[in-house]
Amino acid sequence: MPRWVIPTLIIFSVVFLFELYAFQAIKTVTKNKIIQSVWLLLGGVAYLNFFYVILSSDRSLGQTKQFQWAVGFLLLALIPKLFILVTMLGEDLIRWGKKIISIFSNETTKPILGRKKFISQIALVLAGIPFASVLYGIFKGRYNFKVLKYELTFKDLPESFDGFTITQITDIHSGSFDNNEKVKYGVDLINKQESDVILFTGDIVNNFAHEMDDWIPVFRELKAPYGKYSILGNHDYGDYSSWKKEEDKIANFKAIKEIHPKIGFELLLNENRYIEKNGDKIAIIGVENWGKSFKKAGDLKKASEGINKEDFKILLSHDPTHWEYKVKENDFNYQLTLSGHTHGLQFGIEIPGFFRWSPSQYVYKQWAGLYKEYGRFINVNRGFGYHAFPGRVGIWPEITVIKLKKG
Repeated sequence: MPRWVIPTLIIFSVVFLFELYAFQAIKTVTKNKIIQSVWLLLGGVAYLNFFYVILSSDRSLGQTKQFQWAVGFLLLALIPKLFILVTMLGEDLIRWGKKIISIFSNETTKPILGRKKFISQIALVLAGIPFASVLYGIFKGRYNFKVLKYELTFKDLPESFDGFTITQITDIHSGSFDNNEKVKYGVDLINKQESDVILFTGDIVNNFAHEMDDWIPVFRELKAPYGKYSILGNHDYGDYSSWKKEEDKIANFKAIKEIHPKIGFELLLNENRYIEKNGDKIAIIGVENWGKSFKKAGDLKKASEGINKEDFKILLSHDPTHWEYKVKENDFNYQLTLSGHTHGLQFGIEIPGFFRWSPSQYVYKQWAGLYKEYGRFINVNRGFGYHAFPGRVGIWPEITVIKLKKG
């Protein structure tokens, strides 16, 4: 039996449960056949549209905006039904539990009139919350840029860099952008931070160099007195498209690397640079992509050549699993690592200082924000752009500002 059969059956079974319970809720609340038919029709259209796009897409085009919108429409149809499923299934479990207890206790339980309809109404009201959230995420959330600021203290920070500021951006995914005004606003917001250096941690495109063509003049406006440095992410290698000729893929990769100097960034390909200030210096080290489940082009040893162990080091590494498996316990002591890649899956709930959740946390140990282990820090930026799903729900596009302090 092919490996894909069992996962596919599980997915279809779960989706069937979604639809079954959602339709039961609608039937319980209203007997209007038109409303019931429209409900079924909208769900059917979402599924048919998604599979049509998947099956008819030209793999050589990579991820298209048509695919993103098909994903968005599908999630808009599915996620509210998850809330209906949980509510209705919970009520069923309680009811079945009472029946089982009554059998063993010889007691009879009478159904409460109108209970099922009341629970169905609650389920539909609750489903309205994620529906509105996903809708907002698609039309507003994807450009809802947030500036997150941190102050980090290091004993071995050179004196001259006390108060030095870094702006980190990541995961531009320019092939997804469709609003020049909003993107320009985001770039202006980066410049308003007036940081000493700007560091970009990969995924400038989805697949192709030409995706950045219209955005080069916008991102060229980024300014920082101590320079702008960048690395590659997993999407920058063109691995998520079918290429008719290997030469085309090589040419595309070359063009992607050439984007960086066009927007004023110095691309670090397993190499490093020193930033000097008043006779002191810190090292910026940039590795190519290294991910536990993705491309492993990063070479930490090569990238660190010429750097001394006692130097203060800022490591740019796109995928946070690199920090988890290769960096955080490394004797060479990489004091601060900056990553991206996860996007926080562009979906979650974050209440600062109180609660945060995202499906991303079940995939990545370090999935968003600042982490510290072994006396070393990693910041996982949630991303400037968006990918696959054309929106963001609760996990907003991020501009990180880090102030270095000596202490």
